[in-house]
Amino acid sequence: MGGRLYYDSAGNRDLLEGASGVVSAVLAEVAQPTTSFILLTDGTSSASAISKVLRQVEAPYGVGVFQAIPGKSFGNSTQDQLSEVIKQARKVSPIERLMSWDVCVVLVSDDPAFLSTFADLALRGRLLVWSTKLLLVTSVALQQLRAFLGAYWVFSMMNTVVVVLQNEGLLQKWDMYSYLPYSPAGPQLVCVATWTLAAGLRIRSGHGLFPEKFSNFYGAIVNVTALPFPPYWSVLEEPSASSPGRYSGTDFLLLEATAEALNFTFRVVPTETWTEVADRVVERVAFLSPIFHNVLPARLDRYEFSFVYEFGSLDFSMAKPDLKPQWQSLYYPLSHAVWLGILATVVVVPLSLYGIIRAGKQRVATGNAAPSGRRPFTLNKAMQEVYGLFLGQNLSRVFYTSVRARVLVGAWLVFSLVVGTAYRGNLTASLTLPVYPSRPETLAQLVLVADRITMPSYGAEFKSFFGKSDSPVFKRLSELMHIVSSVEEGQRQAIEANQAHLDTRRYQLLHIAQKLTNADGTTRLYIGRDSIIPGQSAWPLPHDAPYRPQVDRCIMAVIEAGLYEQWSHNLLSEARRESSREQREQAKTQEEGNGEAKEIDSSIAGRAKALTIVHLQGPLLLLLLGLCAAAFVFAVECAAAATSKSARL
Repeated sequence: MGGRLYYDSAGNRDLLEGASGVVSAVLAEVAQPTTSFILLTDGTSSASAISKVLRQVEAPYGVGVFQAIPGKSFGNSTQDQLSEVIKQARKVSPIERLMSWDVCVVLVSDDPAFLSTFADLALRGRLLVWSTKLLLVTSVALQQLRAFLGAYWVFSMMNTVVVVLQNEGLLQKWDMYSYLPYSPAGPQLVCVATWTLAAGLRIRSGHGLFPEKFSNFYGAIVNVTALPFPPYWSVLEEPSASSPGRYSGTDFLLLEATAEALNFTFRVVPTETWTEVADRVVERVAFLSPIFHNVLPARLDRYEFSFVYEFGSLDFSMAKPDLKPQWQSLYYPLSHAVWLGILATVVVVPLSLYGIIRAGKQRVATGNAAPSGRRPFTLNKAMQEVYGLFLGQNLSRVFYTSVRARVLVGAWLVFSLVVGTAYRGNLTASLTLPVYPSRPETLAQLVLVADRITMPSYGAEFKSFFGKSDSPVFKRLSELMHIVSSVEEGQRQAIEANQAHLDTRRYQLLHIAQKLTNADGTTRLYIGRDSIIPGQSAWPLPHDAPYRPQVDRCIMAVIEAGLYEQWSHNLLSEARRESSREQREQAKTQEEGNGEAKEIDSSIAGRAKALTIVHLQGPLLLLLLGLCAAAFVFAVECAAAATSKSARL
C-alpha cells in the first residue's frame, strides 16, 4: 500500500518539514487550554520532527510520546508491544474521563499492518472516545485508503482525520480526509481541509476540521437487537423477507422517536436469548439494544449504557392468599374483651333477675294462668327470659310487679338491641368483606415465606449479583432463585405453589392485566409493596459509542416531554380494557351457549359475590354441633325413661 514517506536524507527534509508543518497547523487549530497530546508511531524518523512540534504546542496537561518498533513481521510480539504502549498512553492521558477535557492522538505510520493492529488494540483498550481527536499521518495511497478506513471502527466511526500527501508537480499539498459513514451519498471519504507551505491550513466550507458524523444518518439502516419484553417491546408481526416486522411498546416508541430525530431506519437483528442481545452490541454488530436493561456493575464491564430514562424496579409478584374455611367466622365480628363482657352479662343478669324477684317473694302472673294459678318464678324461668331477649325473641307474657325487675329487664332490652345490631352488622361485613391472611410485602418477608423464587433467563446475572452481597437477605434470595423460560411460566407457578416471580413492575403489571385480571378488575396476583432493587435502567451501547450524545439527547427530550410515562399509561390502560372486554364477551357467549341458562362465575358476570362454605362454615358447624347435642340429650332421655319404666315394673 505504499512505501516509506519520511527519510533523514537532506533531499527529503522538505517532506519532514511539511509533515511537521501540517501537524502543527492542525494542533494549533484544535488546541485548547485543557488539551493534552499523545504521539504514537512505529519508529519512523518523522516522529522526531512531529514530537518537536508537539512540545512547542501549548498543552497544560502534557504531551506523551510512544513508539512501537516492529520487526520484520507484525506478530504476537508486536501486538503485545503495541498493547502495552496503548495501555501506558491511556494512563498518561486521562482521556476526558478524569482531568483533561480534550485529548488529541497523533498516529504516524505508513505500514498497513501496524495501522490494523493499532485499530484493533485501540478499540479493545478503549483509548478513544468521541471527544478524542485522532490525527493519522500516513502515505497510504488515497484509492486504497478508502476501503482501509471503512473496514475499521476506529478510523470510520471515531473522530478521525487522515493527513495524506498529494504531489501536484512541484507543489506539495497535504490533504486531510475524514471518513463519513453516513452522508447523502452513503459512506464516503471526504476532504475536509488542505495545507500547503504557502497558504497554510484551509478548511473546506461545509465541513469542520473534525466534522460531526452522527447528527444526521441520512436514512441509513441501523442494526438494533431486542426481544419481546412487554410493555417495553412487543412484536405485532414477525419480520420476514418482504416485511421488516411491526412492533409496539414504550421502548419501541422511544426508538421510533429517536430514529425520526436522527433520520435513520432500524433493522432488528435476530437473536434467541438475552445473552445474544448483549453480545451483538458488544461485537458492534448492533448499534444499540433499545430495550429496558438494569444498570449493573457486571454489565458495565461488557458495555455501557445510554442516558438513564427509567428507574426500573425489580419487584416480586405472588398469589393473593386465599380464604380458608374457618369455623371461627361467627367469633370474628367482636373482640375478645367484648366476648368476655357478654359472657359475664349472660351469667350475671339471669342471677340478678332471679335474686330481685326472690328477694321480694313475688309471684309473676302469666297471660295463660288465672290469678289464683300463679306459679313461683324459678331460676330456669329467669334464664329463659334473659336469653330469649338477648337472641331477639319477643317478650314473654310475664307481668313483673317489682319496679326493680322492670328496670333490669328494660336495661337488658337496650343492651341486647345494641349488642345484637352491632354483631349482626359486623358479621355481615366480615362474611362479605373478609380480612385476608397477611401476605409478604417486603424482601425480608418474602425470603422467609416463599419456597421458591423464579426469574426469566436474564436473571442469572441478578442471581450472581445477589449472591455476592454481604446482606443475608440477598444471599438467601440468591439461594431461592431459579430460572424459568418466561414470565407466563413464572407467574403460573406462583399461582399454583408457594413461590414468587421476580421481574420489572411494568412488565408484570401488564401481564397481570392481560392474562390474570377478571372482568370486575380483581386479580389473582399482587405486586409487593417494596421493590427489591429500584435501580437505574437504560439502553446498552458499545463501549465509547461515538453516537451516544445524539441518542442521549433524543431520549432526554422524550422523557422531559412526559411522553414515555404517557405511553406506558396508555398501554397498560388499553391492556386492561381489552382483557375486560374479552372476558365479558366470553361470559356472554357462555351464557347464551346452546340456549340454556348457565351458571357463570360471579367475578366474570359482574354480580355480587355469593357466600361460600369458606364464609359460612362457622354457622354450619354450630348447627351440626346443636343437632349432635340434641340427639345426645334425646338418647339420654330415652335411656332414662326406659330405666325408670323398668324400675317401676
